[in-house]
Amino acid sequence: MNVSDCVICRSDHDYIGYPLAFYWQDQRLEVAEVLMQNRTPTGYSFRVRNEELGVFELDYELSTDQWSVHQR
Repeated sequence: MNVSDCVICRSDHDYIGYPLAFYWQDQRLEVAEVLMQNRTPTGYSFRVRNEELGVFELDYELSTDQWSVHQR
């Protein structure tokens, strides 16, 4: 696992749940707010806000069981 693409989620009843924190450039960042969540044809997508660094896209690919993290 690449720590730069790691997302920590809370899952109550959904498979993925929702993101609480993620790693960006080897730094753990807390999710201050989930701005958007979406079920995509290949997985899940979240737009989140971090207090210090702004808005990020967190995408989960079901077939590979992997996250990708992109700053917006």
